Amino acid sequence: MERVRSRAVAQGIGSRVVTRLRKSPGEFGSPDSADLIWIPNGFHRMRDQEAALRSVAGCLRPGGLVAVAGSGLPPRFLPRDIGMGRPGLQARLDAAAEEAFGDMRDQLPGSVRTVEDWPAMLARAGLIPSGTRSFFTDLPSPLGMLAREHLQMHLSRLHDQIGDRLEPEDRTTLECLMDSATCTGILGRPDAFYLTATTVHTARSCRRF
Repeated sequence: MERVRSRAVAQGIGSRVVTRLRKSPGEFGSPDSADLIWIPNGFHRMRDQEAALRSVAGCLRPGGLVAVAGSGLPPRFLPRDIGMGRPGLQARLDAAAEEAFGDMRDQLPGSVRTVEDWPAMLARAGLIPSGTRSFFTDLPSPLGMLAREHLQMHLSRLHDQIGDRLEPEDRTTLECLMDSATCTGILGRPDAFYLTATTVHTARSCRRF
């Protein structure tokens, strides 16, 4: 939100831009109250994503835009063989994270399963899909320290979320990568890189002015 306000001020439209943070569609308030609604990846935690999209659509002013961060590519940051543990660690981390996410969705009270075709979901919510675009982050090795610290936090979250789902060897390797005091940790590895993509789907309200 601060970045949005800063950019609005820099472009001379600060007085015309008002930002609001909402954690669920029910917090948006009255209909026709927003010109732009940005929905991050956390939307996947809504028990009924299509119902939530319909609520969001009702909050847009005529001609307003909704942008949803939907599918993308999970971060890649190490080669297949990193010299410790069994090769292919990242693929197994991805599989365990996907399994954990599916279990989380299944355990949401009243969870509704849907095909996550975001343009189609936006259309069923009464909006007009207006485009899909992927944004890539590609930081080759050697990584700067800020990117390494980001990866270390990412690995720490993975350890908390899926550590109990991993084989002992993979859990030990993950812990070695998190270790700040060794050259095998992500903070010191010369082979670390960062590559990921976020795909954003947009749609507009088609209601009349």
